Amino acid sequence: MTRIALGIEYAGDAFKGWQSQAHGHTVQDTIENALAVVAGERARLMVAGRTDAGVHATVQVAHFDTHVRRPFSAWVRGTNDHLPAAAVIRWAVEVDERFHARFCAIERRYRYLLANTPIRPAALAGRVGWFHVPLDEARMAAAAATLVGTHDFSAFRAAGCQGKTPVRVMNEAAVTREGDMIVFDFCANGFLHHMVRNLVGALVAVGKGAHSPAWIGELLESRDRRRAAPTFPADGLYLCGVSYPPYWPLPGEGRIIARPRLALI
Repeated sequence: MTRIALGIEYAGDAFKGWQSQAHGHTVQDTIENALAVVAGERARLMVAGRTDAGVHATVQVAHFDTHVRRPFSAWVRGTNDHLPAAAVIRWAVEVDERFHARFCAIERRYRYLLANTPIRPAALAGRVGWFHVPLDEARMAAAAATLVGTHDFSAFRAAGCQGKTPVRVMNEAAVTREGDMIVFDFCANGFLHHMVRNLVGALVAVGKGAHSPAWIGELLESRDRRRAAPTFPADGLYLCGVSYPPYWPLPGEGRIIARPRLALI
Protein backbone atom coordinates (compact mmCIF):
# COMPACT_ATOMS: atom_id res chain seq x y z
CA MET A 1 0.00 0.00 0.00
CA THR A 2 1.31 3.44 -0.96
CA ARG A 3 0.28 6.74 0.61
CA ILE A 4 0.20 9.80 -1.63
CA ALA A 5 -0.11 13.40 -0.43
CA LEU A 6 -1.66 15.97 -2.77
CA GLY A 7 -1.66 19.75 -2.94
CA ILE A 8 -5.03 20.97 -4.20
CA GLU A 9 -6.37 24.35 -5.33
CA TYR A 10 -10.04 25.08 -6.00
CA ALA A 11 -12.61 27.81 -6.44
CA GLY A 12 -15.18 27.09 -3.76
CA ASP A 13 -18.06 28.86 -5.46
CA ALA A 14 -18.12 26.05 -8.04
CA PHE A 15 -18.82 23.35 -5.43
CA LYS A 16 -21.08 22.52 -2.49
CA GLY A 17 -18.23 22.42 -0.01
CA TRP A 18 -15.40 19.92 0.44
CA GLN A 19 -17.03 16.95 2.17
CA SER A 20 -18.57 14.14 0.12
CA GLN A 21 -22.36 14.34 -0.30
CA ALA A 22 -25.00 12.15 -1.95
CA HIS A 23 -25.43 14.67 -4.77
CA GLY A 24 -21.71 14.34 -5.59
CA HIS A 25 -21.16 18.03 -6.32
CA THR A 26 -18.38 18.57 -3.78
CA VAL A 27 -14.63 19.02 -4.11
CA GLN A 28 -13.96 15.64 -2.48
CA ASP A 29 -16.33 13.75 -4.78
CA THR A 30 -15.00 15.50 -7.87
CA ILE A 31 -11.34 14.77 -7.11
CA GLU A 32 -11.97 11.21 -5.95
CA ASN A 33 -13.77 10.47 -9.21
CA ALA A 34 -10.83 11.85 -11.21
CA LEU A 35 -8.30 9.88 -9.15
CA ALA A 36 -10.31 6.69 -9.72
CA VAL A 37 -9.82 7.05 -13.48
CA VAL A 38 -6.03 7.31 -13.05
CA ALA A 39 -5.72 4.61 -10.38
CA GLY A 40 -8.29 2.19 -11.74
CA GLU A 41 -9.67 1.91 -8.19
CA ARG A 42 -11.49 4.12 -5.69
CA ALA A 43 -9.34 6.47 -3.62
CA ARG A 44 -10.67 7.94 -0.38
CA LEU A 45 -9.23 11.36 0.44
CA MET A 46 -8.36 12.55 3.94
CA VAL A 47 -8.02 16.32 4.09
CA ALA A 48 -6.32 19.01 6.19
CA GLY A 49 -9.44 21.14 6.53
CA ARG A 50 -13.04 20.59 5.37
CA THR A 51 -14.10 23.86 3.80
CA ASP A 52 -17.74 24.97 3.55
CA ALA A 53 -19.65 25.77 0.37
CA GLY A 54 -18.25 28.90 -1.26
CA VAL A 55 -14.90 28.77 0.56
CA HIS A 56 -11.85 28.65 -1.71
CA ALA A 57 -8.43 27.04 -1.28
CA THR A 58 -5.10 28.08 -2.72
CA VAL A 59 -3.52 25.43 -0.51
CA GLN A 60 -5.47 22.35 0.52
CA VAL A 61 -3.58 19.20 1.50
CA ALA A 62 -5.05 15.71 1.27
CA HIS A 63 -3.79 12.15 1.21
CA PHE A 64 -5.02 8.77 -0.02
CA ASP A 65 -3.83 5.17 0.02
CA THR A 66 -3.57 3.11 -3.14
CA HIS A 67 -2.52 -0.38 -4.23
CA VAL A 68 -1.21 0.82 -7.58
CA ARG A 69 1.96 2.56 -8.66
CA ARG A 70 1.82 5.56 -10.95
CA PRO A 71 4.40 8.23 -11.81
CA PHE A 72 3.80 11.46 -9.95
CA SER A 73 3.05 13.13 -13.28
CA ALA A 74 0.04 10.81 -13.59
CA TRP A 75 -1.29 11.78 -10.17
CA VAL A 76 -0.97 15.45 -11.15
CA ARG A 77 -1.50 15.93 -14.88
CA GLY A 78 -3.47 12.72 -15.34
CA THR A 79 -5.91 13.62 -12.58
CA ASN A 80 -6.17 17.21 -13.82
CA ASP A 81 -7.24 15.93 -17.23
CA HIS A 82 -10.41 14.67 -15.54
CA LEU A 83 -11.10 17.70 -13.35
CA PRO A 84 -13.23 20.78 -14.10
CA ALA A 85 -11.52 24.15 -14.47
CA ALA A 86 -12.38 25.11 -10.88
CA ALA A 87 -10.14 22.42 -9.30
CA VAL A 88 -6.55 21.38 -9.90
CA ILE A 89 -3.86 19.16 -8.36
CA ARG A 90 -0.70 21.24 -7.83
CA TRP A 91 1.69 18.54 -6.63
CA ALA A 92 1.89 14.93 -5.45
CA VAL A 93 4.48 13.23 -3.24
CA GLU A 94 4.78 9.83 -1.62
CA VAL A 95 4.69 9.85 2.19
CA ASP A 96 4.89 7.09 4.77
CA GLU A 97 2.04 5.75 6.87
CA ARG A 98 2.79 8.20 9.70
CA PHE A 99 1.51 11.08 7.60
CA HIS A 100 -2.09 12.19 7.97
CA ALA A 101 -3.26 15.34 6.20
CA ARG A 102 -5.52 16.37 9.06
CA PHE A 103 -4.03 15.02 12.26
CA CYS A 104 -0.40 15.82 11.44
CA ALA A 105 -1.11 19.46 10.53
CA ILE A 106 0.30 21.80 13.18
CA GLU A 107 -0.91 25.07 11.70
CA ARG A 108 -3.51 26.34 9.23
CA ARG A 109 -3.80 29.74 7.54
CA TYR A 110 -6.86 31.52 6.23
CA ARG A 111 -7.12 34.82 4.36
CA TYR A 112 -10.31 36.80 3.85
CA LEU A 113 -10.39 39.35 1.02
CA LEU A 114 -12.96 42.12 1.46
CA ALA A 115 -13.76 44.73 -1.18
CA ASN A 116 -14.48 47.97 0.69
CA THR A 117 -16.19 49.94 -2.06
CA PRO A 118 -19.52 51.79 -2.39
CA ILE A 119 -20.61 49.51 -5.26
CA ARG A 120 -20.27 45.73 -5.15
CA PRO A 121 -17.60 44.17 -7.42
CA ALA A 122 -18.77 42.23 -10.47
CA ALA A 123 -15.62 40.74 -12.03
CA LEU A 124 -14.64 39.23 -8.68
CA ALA A 125 -18.14 38.23 -7.58
CA GLY A 126 -17.92 35.07 -5.49
CA ARG A 127 -14.16 35.50 -5.00
CA VAL A 128 -14.14 38.45 -2.57
CA GLY A 129 -16.43 39.65 0.19
CA TRP A 130 -17.92 43.15 0.04
CA PHE A 131 -18.82 45.89 2.49
CA HIS A 132 -20.01 49.29 1.29
CA VAL A 133 -19.41 51.46 4.39
CA PRO A 134 -15.81 52.81 4.69
CA LEU A 135 -13.87 50.77 7.24
CA ASP A 136 -11.06 51.87 9.53
CA GLU A 137 -8.34 49.24 9.10
CA ALA A 138 -6.27 50.61 11.99
CA ARG A 139 -9.13 50.01 14.44
CA MET A 140 -9.63 46.50 13.05
CA ALA A 141 -5.90 45.74 13.26
CA ALA A 142 -5.85 46.81 16.91
CA ALA A 143 -8.88 44.63 17.61
CA ALA A 144 -7.38 41.64 15.79
CA ALA A 145 -4.21 41.85 17.90
CA THR A 146 -6.25 40.84 20.97
CA LEU A 147 -7.02 37.50 19.32
CA VAL A 148 -3.39 36.33 19.37
CA GLY A 149 -2.67 33.69 22.00
CA THR A 150 -4.57 30.77 23.52
CA HIS A 151 -8.27 31.54 23.89
CA ASP A 152 -11.70 29.97 24.21
CA PHE A 153 -13.33 30.97 20.90
CA SER A 154 -16.88 29.93 21.83
CA ALA A 155 -18.18 33.39 20.86
CA PHE A 156 -16.99 32.74 17.30
CA ARG A 157 -18.04 29.14 16.68
CA ALA A 158 -21.10 27.95 14.77
CA ALA A 159 -23.98 26.41 16.73
CA GLY A 160 -23.44 23.06 15.05
CA CYS A 161 -19.66 23.02 15.48
CA GLN A 162 -18.39 19.52 16.29
CA GLY A 163 -14.99 20.58 17.65
CA LYS A 164 -14.15 18.74 20.86
CA THR A 165 -12.91 21.95 22.49
CA PRO A 166 -13.41 25.65 21.67
CA VAL A 167 -9.85 26.45 22.74
CA ARG A 168 -7.47 27.32 19.91
CA VAL A 169 -4.00 28.87 19.71
CA MET A 170 -4.03 31.91 17.43
CA ASN A 171 -0.50 32.59 16.19
CA GLU A 172 -1.33 35.47 13.88
CA ALA A 173 -4.32 37.80 13.40
CA ALA A 174 -3.75 40.81 11.16
CA VAL A 175 -5.75 43.32 9.14
CA THR A 176 -4.20 45.37 6.34
CA ARG A 177 -5.46 47.46 3.44
CA GLU A 178 -4.34 47.21 -0.18
CA GLY A 179 -6.16 50.01 -1.98
CA ASP A 180 -9.87 49.20 -1.85
CA MET A 181 -9.19 45.65 -0.62
CA ILE A 182 -9.03 44.85 3.08
CA VAL A 183 -7.07 41.71 3.90
CA PHE A 184 -7.70 39.64 7.04
CA ASP A 185 -5.04 37.04 7.88
CA PHE A 186 -5.41 34.35 10.53
CA CYS A 187 -3.00 31.57 11.48
CA ALA A 188 -3.81 29.06 14.24
CA ASN A 189 -3.29 25.47 15.26
CA GLY A 190 -6.89 24.86 14.17
CA PHE A 191 -10.19 26.61 13.51
CA LEU A 192 -13.76 26.02 14.65
CA HIS A 193 -16.71 25.83 12.26
CA HIS A 194 -17.37 29.33 10.81
CA MET A 195 -14.74 30.75 13.14
CA VAL A 196 -12.94 32.91 10.56
CA ARG A 197 -16.17 34.24 9.05
CA ASN A 198 -17.45 35.09 12.52
CA LEU A 199 -14.19 36.85 13.37
CA VAL A 200 -14.37 38.89 10.17
CA GLY A 201 -17.96 39.88 10.96
CA ALA A 202 -16.94 41.12 14.41
CA LEU A 203 -13.91 43.00 13.09
CA VAL A 204 -16.03 44.70 10.43
CA ALA A 205 -18.37 45.87 13.21
CA VAL A 206 -15.34 47.47 14.86
CA GLY A 207 -14.12 48.92 11.56
CA LYS A 208 -17.40 50.69 10.86
CA GLY A 209 -17.43 52.23 14.36
CA ALA A 210 -20.21 50.16 15.94
CA HIS A 211 -17.85 48.93 18.67
CA SER A 212 -14.43 49.77 20.08
CA PRO A 213 -11.42 47.49 19.44
CA ALA A 214 -11.72 46.32 23.07
CA TRP A 215 -15.08 44.70 22.21
CA ILE A 216 -13.29 41.73 20.62
CA GLY A 217 -11.64 40.92 23.96
CA GLU A 218 -14.99 41.28 25.70
CA LEU A 219 -16.52 38.77 23.28
CA LEU A 220 -13.71 36.30 23.94
CA GLU A 221 -14.29 36.57 27.67
CA SER A 222 -18.08 36.25 27.32
CA ARG A 223 -17.86 32.98 25.33
CA ASP A 224 -21.34 33.91 24.10
CA ARG A 225 -21.99 33.62 20.35
CA ARG A 226 -25.22 35.60 20.73
CA ARG A 227 -23.29 38.76 21.63
CA ALA A 228 -21.11 38.70 18.53
CA ALA A 229 -21.74 39.90 14.96
CA PRO A 230 -23.48 37.84 12.25
CA THR A 231 -21.49 35.32 10.23
CA PHE A 232 -19.86 36.97 7.21
CA PRO A 233 -20.40 35.49 3.69
CA ALA A 234 -18.01 32.79 2.49
CA ASP A 235 -17.15 34.56 -0.78
CA GLY A 236 -13.80 36.07 0.23
CA LEU A 237 -12.47 33.23 2.40
CA TYR A 238 -9.41 31.21 1.32
CA LEU A 239 -7.60 28.33 2.98
CA CYS A 240 -4.10 29.42 2.01
CA GLY A 241 -1.64 27.52 4.18
CA VAL A 242 -1.07 24.26 6.03
CA SER A 243 2.09 23.42 7.97
CA TYR A 244 3.52 20.05 8.99
CA PRO A 245 6.62 18.88 10.85
CA PRO A 246 9.56 18.51 8.41
CA TYR A 247 9.44 14.71 8.37
CA TRP A 248 8.10 14.28 4.84
CA PRO A 249 9.14 15.50 1.35
CA LEU A 250 6.45 18.17 1.24
CA PRO A 251 6.86 21.58 -0.45
CA GLY A 252 8.54 24.22 1.71
CA GLU A 253 9.79 21.53 4.10
CA GLY A 254 6.19 21.19 5.30
CA ARG A 255 5.38 24.90 5.53
CA ILE A 256 3.01 25.17 2.57
CA ILE A 257 1.67 28.68 1.98
CA ALA A 258 0.11 30.37 -1.06
CA ARG A 259 -1.65 33.59 -0.06
CA PRO A 260 -4.21 34.84 -2.61
CA ARG A 261 -3.90 38.39 -3.89
CA LEU A 262 -6.70 39.84 -6.00
CA ALA A 263 -6.90 43.38 -7.32
CA LEU A 264 -10.16 45.21 -7.90
CA ILE A 265 -10.57 46.03 -11.57
